[in-house]
Amino acid sequence: MGSEGRSWNGAGVCAAAGGFDGVSSGGEEKPTTAAVAAGAPADVPTSAASVDISLPLPEMTPHIMQVTLLLPLNSDFLVLARGVLKVSVKEDTGNEFSVTVRLYGPNTDLVIDRKRELQAIPYLSAAGFGARLLGIFENGIVQSFINARTLSPADMREPRIAAEIAKELHRFHLVDIPGSKEPQLWSDIFKFLKKASALKFEDSEKRMGYETISFREIRDEVKELKDLSDLLHTPVVYAHNDLLSGNLMLNDLEGKLYFIDFEYGSYSYRGYDIANHFNEYAGFDCDYNMYPDKDAQYHFFRNYLQPDGPSEVQAQDLEALYVETNTFRLASHIYWALWALIQAKVSPIDFDYLGYFFLRYGEYKKQRESCFSLAQSFLSELRNG
Repeated sequence: MGSEGRSWNGAGVCAAAGGFDGVSSGGEEKPTTAAVAAGAPADVPTSAASVDISLPLPEMTPHIMQVTLLLPLNSDFLVLARGVLKVSVKEDTGNEFSVTVRLYGPNTDLVIDRKRELQAIPYLSAAGFGARLLGIFENGIVQSFINARTLSPADMREPRIAAEIAKELHRFHLVDIPGSKEPQLWSDIFKFLKKASALKFEDSEKRMGYETISFREIRDEVKELKDLSDLLHTPVVYAHNDLLSGNLMLNDLEGKLYFIDFEYGSYSYRGYDIANHFNEYAGFDCDYNMYPDKDAQYHFFRNYLQPDGPSEVQAQDLEALYVETNTFRLASHIYWALWALIQAKVSPIDFDYLGYFFLRYGEYKKQRESCFSLAQSFLSELRNG
């Protein structure tokens, strides 16, 4: 359920962008009227006084470089999503080149480790995941444009696509990112908990709702869940941690699936990444009755565990991953519940984040008994041989 605000500066998109070494800008460059996507928010500017993508873009090592860039006259941009722009430029030859510009929202550093994200992107890109990183600027990044459609929650539940997601996730989890391999899930949750428990709301309605929350109860729940999950000895992998439908793209003609947006990525638990994805089957209506049943989960697990031979997966491996995933199902609800509380205070987006906290924490409490019982029964059977 990752979400960002938009960061605008003045009348246009302000980019202090990664340098494009060795590029000379041909022709006259002036501010130009931009084409804004239909349905774009009213506060999107219709002119861009300070974005320029000079062509051709060479291979480069991304680095931060404070520069002012201008859109040439033969260019435009489309708002693809909140804080995401498609910038297109026509070359003299008539060919069109497009890049994606992602703008970080205000205060997102409270819930996203940008240093961790930017460290991982080049390695993920080299392994064939997401768009190629072209440049970094003060409040965002420039990447190659992916020609594909965003999946819907219904797409994710379709067995053929679910199998492809599972296979791609298997490959994603094999990527090696330099640095500490310590799982970050519980560290991030406790950081969120500390921030969320110290908020002050000026709005009286939000304040009343916030004051009903027992952070001591949440802290106790987190500790108990962590202790239980530790007993499962779950494999640690580099995890995406936000595989909702909006972060999955598909080129139908080529049959190519893309994972995008790695801002929540970190070393974490295999089962957490899968469980978090399954929770996103709920879609935009947050209908958690759409969480996959055991048969659908096993279909996913077979393709994840052995992409080249799903039918060869052993029953005990399926059961172990089933228990692992459905234990971390609870951690996903707590993570995004606490995330939502922080967003309720700092995000400029018109969304009921406080209500979303109660929704996710309520779902945690609803599923707690069955998920704890599943893990405890599994561990008891292991102890008893």
